[in-house]
Order: sequence, then structure tokens, then C-alpha cells
Amino acid sequence: MGRRGGGLRKTAGVGGVVREVSFPGGEGGREADQLGTRGFPDTSASLATSIVRCSLKDGPLTTKQVRMANQKTVFVTGGTGYIGSHCIVELLNAGFEVITIDNLTNSRSGALRRVQEITGKSVTFYECDLLDGQAVHKIFAKHKIDYVIHFAAMKAVGESMQFPLIYYKNNVIGTINLVEAMKAHNVYQMVFSSSCTVYGDPEHLPITEDHPTGAVTNVYGRTKYLIEEMLKDLSRAEEKWNIIALRYFNPVGAHPSGRLGEDPTKSFTNLMPYIGQVAIGKKQSLTIFGCDYDTPDGTGVRDYIHVMDLASGHVSALSKLDDEHLRFKTYNLGTGQGVSVLQLVKAFEAVTGTIVPYELKPRREGDIVSMFANTTLAKKELGWTAKYSLENMCEDFWKWQTMNPDGYAKDEPFPVAVLDTPLPVKTPSVESAQVNAPSSAVASVNGINGVNNH
Repeated sequence: MGRRGGGLRKTAGVGGVVREVSFPGGEGGREADQLGTRGFPDTSASLATSIVRCSLKDGPLTTKQVRMANQKTVFVTGGTGYIGSHCIVELLNAGFEVITIDNLTNSRSGALRRVQEITGKSVTFYECDLLDGQAVHKIFAKHKIDYVIHFAAMKAVGESMQFPLIYYKNNVIGTINLVEAMKAHNVYQMVFSSSCTVYGDPEHLPITEDHPTGAVTNVYGRTKYLIEEMLKDLSRAEEKWNIIALRYFNPVGAHPSGRLGEDPTKSFTNLMPYIGQVAIGKKQSLTIFGCDYDTPDGTGVRDYIHVMDLASGHVSALSKLDDEHLRFKTYNLGTGQGVSVLQLVKAFEAVTGTIVPYELKPRREGDIVSMFANTTLAKKELGWTAKYSLENMCEDFWKWQTMNPDGYAKDEPFPVAVLDTPLPVKTPSVESAQVNAPSSAVASVNGINGVNNH
């Protein structure tokens, strides 16, 4: 995978209230926080250049994609989150209308301001929880929806092991409510955000889509597996359904403009954001569990994929749904390249000019040694391949981190108007359980990085 033009920079709803907003195209968000920019000035020229670079990377839209997107509306759950917000950028750039919901339990709505700033196009947003089935039905009744992309889920592996009932209720029942609303309003096209966790400890590498699933070692992964099985059963029983489950490997990076990135409101649970926190001095060091694995340097190996590659995969999946009635089909989204934890740290240091202190500790029980994808099927049937390099991933994340050391915390929330006030049905939170999980117990979204808090 080649580098982008210009080379590398060597620098250091809640269910109780349903709200809606639709912005005119081109209304931008606040200026980026200038603290700690470290050589990445936030100017309109640099933003425009980054957007052009991103567009050139993805390539021009095909005639078929333009025709498919014309007058089509995508309903995106979890649209203010990390992957959801980047996917909305790709959907808007491809010509789709986007309606999105989020309950904002682990994200900030300010991300949508920046989505509109980057694309110059409008987004319709409801603050809504999938556990409020009545509210979801009302949204479907109000809009003509053509496709659904379902991201919304609780996703911290360690947390899921401590609060399993909350995870099963939110992820599985929330999906059931969504599917019921889709069926009631004759919407049968869905892209489901799944995970490589469904494979468990791999029997062979690289992992193909026909690899056995179900031997999952954590509650989060089991919810993804259960949802896949439920959607598979649904598609067998009712032939109208047309569903693609995209099994992500390890998403990292940020939008090349530096205006959009990963900003969880809970503790950092993914590897690269944690590395970034160490690099800017907010955390003292990185703890790596396991240094004696049968890998090139003894640390765990993963398949890291740029979030913009992941986002473009969803547009390709929609195109596939438009072309063919699949009933239910799964595809891996990764680069197909295994990268160790230490290799990622060294690449990050080389790109950013920083030093990331780390501490090696014994492996933990249940951690997976190596995991990376075979992406041949996605290339053959979706016409999709990952285009961004590991250096691109580090460069774009660092640009986001240094331009936005506090994420979206200082952004104005996305303006909302109260549409309705049904009875409150709010996602149960970990805080409501009144149990404080130690940070070392929180693993990554895929639970396979072998790093503290990842």
C-alpha cells in the first residue's frame, strides 16, 4: 500500500427524548483547538488539501455508485461514534442522504458538525436509543429509508465481562428492535457492523470468512456472534432480507483533515489512542502484555486497518446489496497484513518524531497471539481493497490527536429540536451498576491487542 501524495509529516438518545435536526449544507463547526498542534496549523487551506487527498485516495465514484446513491437514504445507527462518523463522510460524499441516531453514551454529537464541515452536506440526527422501539418506529414512519447501516453497540471487552446483562440487552435487544422497525416499514437492506471476535482464537491464518465462528472468549464478541446468527436465521426464514455482515479487524487512524477522529467519552480502550496519550504526555507509559509469543518480536500480531478504508467498505457493501440479493453474506475488512504491537509503536514513533515509553509484562490468560484477515473475498465480490498504509494510519491519527487534544469536548453539541417525548427508555449504563471497573480490566474492542486498556 503506497503513501498518499506529499509524503509523511515528521513532527512531533436517549429513549426518553427523540430530537431531530437537519443542517443546510456547508455549515461548519467550531475552529479546531490550537493547543498542542505541533506543526499542524488548522487553516482552511490545509483542511481543503486534506479532503482532496482523501478523495484522491478513494478514487472517483463509478457511474453505478452515483446512480445507486441518487435519491437514496441510509439510516445509520451509532453515527456520532468513531467508525459511524467516518462512514457518514463517505456516504455523503457518495451522494446518499443520511439519517443517523445515537444515544451519546460513548460519543459526542459535535462530531456531526465536523462531518458537515468536511463534506458540505447536511445530516439529519435523532438522539435516540435503540431500546426505545417506539421511537425507532416513529423515525422509520417519518422518513423513506432505503438502507440501514447498524453500528450502535457497547463494545469494551473487559467491561462486557463485568456487566454481561447490560451488553446482551443493549446490543442484542437493540438490534431486534431495529429489525422489527425495518420489517414494519418494508426496509430489508442492511449492513451490519460485526467483528473478527466472532472467530475466537483462529485455527488458521490468514482468516477466511469460512473460518469457524462461535468459540468466542468474551461477552462483547458473543453479542456480535448472536446477532450474526439471528440475522442469518431471519434471512433464511424470510427471503426479502438482504444483509451483509462486515467483520472488522482493528480500525485505527482518523480523517486526513485532522478534524474527525476517535474520541470516546469513556476510558481509552484501543491501542493507538493509548499510544497517542503516552506520546503527548497524558499517560506515563504503555503496558504491553506478552513478549514471548511465537511472533517476530514476541508481541501480539493484529491486522490494523485505516478507518477511512473501513468506511469506504460500507459504500461498497451497499453497492453489492443493490446488485445482488444475497440473503446473508459475510466479508472480512482488513489489510491482510499482520503487524505486531511493537511494530506499531515503532512506526508511530518514526512518523511522529515522538518517543513512546513502554513496559513489557507477562502474557494474560485468554489473549490471542496472532489475528489477521484474508481479504480476497471482499476484493473479488465488493471490489474493495484497503489503500492506506500503516504510516498513513499513524500520520492521520497523530494529526487528529495534536489538533484536538481534548477531542470534541470543546465543540458545541449538534443542535437538536425536540420532536417527541415518549416514556423514558434509556440504555442501562455501567455507571448505574455502581461498580467501578479497574482500568486494567478494560480490553480493546476486539480484545486482542495484548495491551493494558486495549
